[in-house]
Amino acid sequence: MKRAVSASLLGLLPGSALALQWNLTEGVTEISREVYGLHMLIFGICVVIGIGVFGFMFYSVFMHRKSKGAKPANFHESTTVEIIWTVIPFVILIGMAIPAAGTLIKMEDASNADMTVKVTGYQWMWEYEYLDSGVHFYSRLEAESDRARQTGSGADVAAIDNYLLEVDNRVVLPVGKKIRFLLTSHDVLHAWWVPDLAVKKDAVPGFVREIWAKIDEPGVYRGQCAELCGRDHGFMPIVVEALPQDEYDQWVAAQTGGATTDVPVDAGAKQESESFVAMADEPAPEAAGESASSEPAAELDQSELVSAGEKVYKTNCVVCHKDTGQGMPPAFPSLVGSAVVAGDPAAQIKQVIKGKNAMPPFGHLSDKDIAAVVTYTRNSWGNDSGVVQPADVAAQR
Repeated sequence: MKRAVSASLLGLLPGSALALQWNLTEGVTEISREVYGLHMLIFGICVVIGIGVFGFMFYSVFMHRKSKGAKPANFHESTTVEIIWTVIPFVILIGMAIPAAGTLIKMEDASNADMTVKVTGYQWMWEYEYLDSGVHFYSRLEAESDRARQTGSGADVAAIDNYLLEVDNRVVLPVGKKIRFLLTSHDVLHAWWVPDLAVKKDAVPGFVREIWAKIDEPGVYRGQCAELCGRDHGFMPIVVEALPQDEYDQWVAAQTGGATTDVPVDAGAKQESESFVAMADEPAPEAAGESASSEPAAELDQSELVSAGEKVYKTNCVVCHKDTGQGMPPAFPSLVGSAVVAGDPAAQIKQVIKGKNAMPPFGHLSDKDIAAVVTYTRNSWGNDSGVVQPADVAAQR
């Protein structure tokens, strides 16, 4: 209860990312400024109408009250009045619709983009693929916020910068470039929403939808999933970091090991880029991401698997199951001497892929990553339960 109150009071802190904001944000794109202008225009019209209607109503009530001897009118109808109260709203609506329609058309025109980013929603994280450069990563709630939100954590959330609005991997984008986003989902409906960019679109399983943005100012812009998508819907934030072109190029080079931004890292990235650009806004036979696990099943030795598995574990599992493997029972049971870890490896693989109870599914991980993390858990903290190979994971898909 104390943590919930602290979180709600964050909105009262001036420097907080959750500081109270009574109006729509003006944003940092041409479209966001147009949306803000339309919002203020229509808000102004509504205020004028409200003042006029309520002013006339209160004036009529006050000036024609019974104590003043007012007599009700006895006419049955007035064609003139009916024409007036039909024509005036019609003119107002047309006046609002024309500029709004122009902005909506611009919002849907993702043609002639300078780059394309594919965004896939998962329960409860985002996957980003830069189809022009081959950069690829997952983005989750930052570890400090994730630990603090757990029941019984005892954390002071007011002391955490950008509580529940920070991620482990930010979406880095260049300023002044038209960026096309291709949105889809691996499991259920999600919505990718960044208010400062005036970008909000549902991510639908089995479909690829598009939207775009051209950011005018460097900075960090935060958003969230805007479609109720399950238990942890409130814990999958979005953080966009806009950089000048030269700094963006340096970031891409760092992500790709020095590869240039004009050449895909491998043929697979190029093929995937062409495939997703071609299928935008067309029905897809399967939810994107389901084929991510298909890779050659190579025999790996135990030390290699354990080393790789430790990295996967620290990225995906450590928040709930802890560095010691002791977990946070009963929601997140201990892996030390666990019957699951010591038992049939096929059962553990299935649980990692499909999830169970409070544990989300990790089927988006590759066969190698799942084999590595399962092997790591089966050979750490005193466990000694053998090796799992990528081929074993592929057999359970």
